Amino acid sequence: MLEMAVIYLVAAVVAVPVANRLGLGSVLGYLLAGIFISPNLLGLVGDQTSVMHFAEFGVVMMLFLVGLELQPARLWKLRHSILGLGGLQVTVTTAIIFFICFYPLNLFWQTSLAIGLMLALSSTAIVLQTLSEKGWIKQDAGQNAFSVLLFQDIAVIPILAIVPLLAFKDITITDSTNHNLIVHLPVYGQVIISLLVIAAIILAGKYISSPLFRYIAETRLREIFTVTALLLVIAIALLMEKIGLSPALGTFLAGVVLAESEFRHELEVDIEPFKGLLLGLFFITVGASIDFPLLFEQFTFVATSVVALIAIKALVLFCLANIFKMQGNQKLLFTVALAQGGEFAFVLLSLTSGLFITSTEQTKIITLIVAISMLCAPLLLMFYEKSLSMASQNDPEFDSVEDIEATENVIIAGYGRFGQIVGRLLVAQGYHLSILDHSPSQVELLRRFGNQVFYGDAARRDLLEASGAKEAKLLVIAVDERDKTLEIIELAYKHYPQLKILARAIDRRHAYELMKLGVTCFKRETFDSAVNLGVEALEILGNDKIDAARAGALFTDHDNASLKILADVWGDDKSYGVAVKQRSEDLKQVLTNDKAQQEKLRACANQSSKNC
Repeated sequence: MLEMAVIYLVAAVVAVPVANRLGLGSVLGYLLAGIFISPNLLGLVGDQTSVMHFAEFGVVMMLFLVGLELQPARLWKLRHSILGLGGLQVTVTTAIIFFICFYPLNLFWQTSLAIGLMLALSSTAIVLQTLSEKGWIKQDAGQNAFSVLLFQDIAVIPILAIVPLLAFKDITITDSTNHNLIVHLPVYGQVIISLLVIAAIILAGKYISSPLFRYIAETRLREIFTVTALLLVIAIALLMEKIGLSPALGTFLAGVVLAESEFRHELEVDIEPFKGLLLGLFFITVGASIDFPLLFEQFTFVATSVVALIAIKALVLFCLANIFKMQGNQKLLFTVALAQGGEFAFVLLSLTSGLFITSTEQTKIITLIVAISMLCAPLLLMFYEKSLSMASQNDPEFDSVEDIEATENVIIAGYGRFGQIVGRLLVAQGYHLSILDHSPSQVELLRRFGNQVFYGDAARRDLLEASGAKEAKLLVIAVDERDKTLEIIELAYKHYPQLKILARAIDRRHAYELMKLGVTCFKRETFDSAVNLGVEALEILGNDKIDAARAGALFTDHDNASLKILADVWGDDKSYGVAVKQRSEDLKQVLTNDKAQQEKLRACANQSSKNC
């Protein structure tokens, strides 16, 4: 056992850093490590079935961590993409593969449907790991890819129920292979128990987990907290498995429930290393399971099938990306991210083989097709990354330093909707502006309407200086990218300390980041318009115009004061949550007191009371 552990660890230590250096990513490094130690190359390991079952727990842990990042409100916002995108992807892909297997390949319809269902699924492990590594998971394509993967994980449950119905003859599954404790119950009984278990997980996560973790945390023994976190994940996975549901889905649900817990960060820190190790082991086992003798024997058919699988899934995904109106490069990222087979195909293949829905040879070939398509997945994402860099190289060059007109008044970085309003006001008051924008299409559009805008990145010192940073009085940062704003601020503070800075804050979190850098003059982009709309709502509801305006002003002053107070505890979820609740109560009290005071003053004015 120790010898096997050493082999896996050495393979990972050698292959993964080399793959990273070559720009291939860690996932492809693990896959290549598995190929090298497989029985067909160096022969250092044997059959990978038992190891893969253990390593698949890495996928379970990964979905628990994903759940921790996804609060219930955010999950609810994704419901349309989960059901719409995910449902259509699985249904359409299954239908196309079923037709190909049934008609040109002349397979039985039961076999064709089973193959369609298993090949419609993508690799949760590879996609989420790679998107997280590259920082794409928060992008529109990353969120939509996650929605599809989540639907696929949910769909595995009914698929596991449907597959036995496709068996050509009745097969009795022995107790040694069936771990489902409620399989003997009628369908309605299984559904009721499943719903009760899911409800129990949600209620326990909401009402029991916090006191439990608080009690464990008070022991001040870090290893006990880690053991408790692992126990939580393993126990939920085992419970879900015992009632025939997906362990990954159960732990994901637990993660979502715990996303608002004060111990979320501690759970992430404790689970992350185990998740990384098990996922790495899982990828190695996938690489080691590739049957090279069969591949060489059936090379033409397998290669054609892999290309066909990727092409079919890519076509379906690209069409869905257009239907759901994804923009530009996001369509390509969404397409290439999910155009491969997934790890759940191995689970379904084990079931279909045992039920004789797929023959031994068909099972081996499908395993090979899925494994190779998973090996291609990181390469497809590398292709996307390369296409991005090539596209950026093809963009027109920034305006040269000599072309940019300097100013002694105001530099504006970013001239979209926000920047243009600031710019028009300043120009109307007679101030000279030097405007930089790093979007070529925006610059072209603005120049078409007679605006003098320079194509350049204000985060580049030479271009910022050419705009007059040494002499200008003010720098207005109106770009709509959070990280770019922070980058420009750090550059300006370092090299032009005399330059006053006004910044656009995307949201409250961004405002905290600006304050951390020392920026005190900023505006949240939607705050003022939202307050003004709230004031109008108060008027429509029958409040006096003056009272509504006063309420809006009090709200604004209180919120701005709260922003400064809460910035000190931002990052500490427990303290921040307590402070937010307290400030909300204070605001309610302030507005209530003001309303009572105004009513009293009006009553006094009407009655001319001496006691007022």
